Amino acid sequence: MGRIIAVANQKGGVGKTTTSINLAACLAEKKKKVLAIDLDPQGNMTSGLGVNKDEVENTVYNLMLDECSIAESIENTVVDNLYVIPSNVNLAGAEIELLGINDKEYILKGAVDYIKEDYDFIIIDCPPSLNMLTVNAMTTADTVLVPIQCEYYALEGLSQLIHTINLVQERLNPELQIEGVVFTMYDVRTNLSNQVVETVKENLDTKIYNTMIPRNIRLAEAPSYGIPINMYDSKSAGAESYRNLAKEIIARKDI
Repeated sequence: MGRIIAVANQKGGVGKTTTSINLAACLAEKKKKVLAIDLDPQGNMTSGLGVNKDEVENTVYNLMLDECSIAESIENTVVDNLYVIPSNVNLAGAEIELLGINDKEYILKGAVDYIKEDYDFIIIDCPPSLNMLTVNAMTTADTVLVPIQCEYYALEGLSQLIHTINLVQERLNPELQIEGVVFTMYDVRTNLSNQVVETVKENLDTKIYNTMIPRNIRLAEAPSYGIPINMYDSKSAGAESYRNLAKEIIARKDI
């Protein structure tokens, strides 16, 4: 059965979409069949996997408004074994259009339930806010992976995110667990990065992945070419890190 991981942090600029794209691509590289779901109206995961977000016929927006089936919304990507349900700016209006709909927290789950057995992993890229789209991701997911940037304000907002996860667990999805924390933009040369890592370890009672994603110029460049890091620069530190993260996630047996 497919494992569904929502990648969430309401703080922008923490490497959430970068992690979603490259984790999905590295899982696919390891011969896993992967579906990526872009729940961010910016559509960066979509374009980062080589799909033109403005030319696709159906997006996650159409899916959530029941204008297409989930099969009709799935697109091929530039990566073998990796498929995507794309997103674009239309999704920004979904919140308002879903007002008044019964069980609106479960719309995505209702669609994904049809196909989850067909994939080894489903990776959901959440928007950088705690809104109805994020709640839909969390009711659909088995676990939430939290990317945290190694910087001074890293813990700001984290307690709010944990609180939201706990609320969803309590009221909407009792099976939901925290997959763990992955540190991004790690700079081995700075004391600050090390301090942030230590602070999070002291304050968070959750799994912290050993793999740390370094600050890496190649990681920043890859999206503009519409390909993930393991295709853009296979030998870069960024590619190796996401391969290691994929390996760690595949090896998890306690979820």
